[in-house]
Amino acid sequence: MSILELYQTILQRKNNPPQGSYTARLFNEGEDEIAKKVGEEAIEVILAAKAQGKSRLIEEISDLTYHLLVLMALEEITPEDIQLELEKRRK
Repeated sequence: MSILELYQTILQRKNNPPQGSYTARLFNEGEDEIAKKVGEEAIEVILAAKAQGKSRLIEEISDLTYHLLVLMALEEITPEDIQLELEKRRK
């Protein structure tokens, strides 16, 4: 699944929350909980990078990416918004 496909799935779960969905639960818990998860995952990426090997680092980067996409969806920030910002910085 691409990052864009994952983002679309997250948006679907935000707009039509299925019963038992972790993503829907995060949206229900709100910005503070989502931001907390982003912070936790960022710390886990750092720890994995320091001593847990490439495989674990990939897992933790994936977790962080997912939670960042949830935060973006909550705040109505699209991957295209991020791409535009990165392009501005490149110039």
